[in-house]
Amino acid sequence: MSNWTSLWYVWLILLTVFLLLLCGITASCIKFCCRKKRPPVETFSRHPYDLTAIAIDSDSTAHSTVT
Repeated sequence: MSNWTSLWYVWLILLTVFLLLLCGITASCIKFCCRKKRPPVETFSRHPYDLTAIAIDSDSTAHSTVT
């Protein structure tokens, strides 16, 4: 059986996996803390929109050009 210290690639893989896990845990903690401190964002506006209606009678110039 080979010596564990001579298998450098195994240590490199283990170190990479450990760093990825550490980065994931850190990012999750930061995301959780920032979400807790920030006020909730509204998904829709509560203010009604203004609606303008233009009435066109049959004798107007705009109606004759449209039809």
